Amino acid sequence: MDSREKGKRGERELARKLKELGFEARRGQQYCGAAGDADVVGIPGVHIECKRVENLNIHKAMAQAQSDAREGEAPMVFHRKNGGEWLVTVRLADWAVRERCYRKEWEE
Repeated sequence: MDSREKGKRGERELARKLKELGFEARRGQQYCGAAGDADVVGIPGVHIECKRVENLNIHKAMAQAQSDAREGEAPMVFHRKNGGEWLVTVRLADWAVRERCYRKEWEE
């Protein structure tokens, strides 16, 4: 199987899953030649790097997300293996900021 096609399928699948969770997600514009665009877009303030592989080098994937993220975007790696569930890897500092904002919204 062509890894590029598997990647595209993974991005479409992730976008569908995020839509099911209430986000207006879609594949990014990388297929139009725009380097640095997120694989999936639709969550404000988040740069999504999507990986659908059996053996993921999470540090390499996060480094890619960090280098591609724009100013003000939290780099996150959404990943899953065949037959597995989607997981999200995020830096602790970025998680803490989002968690504080989430809690503040619920307290208001």
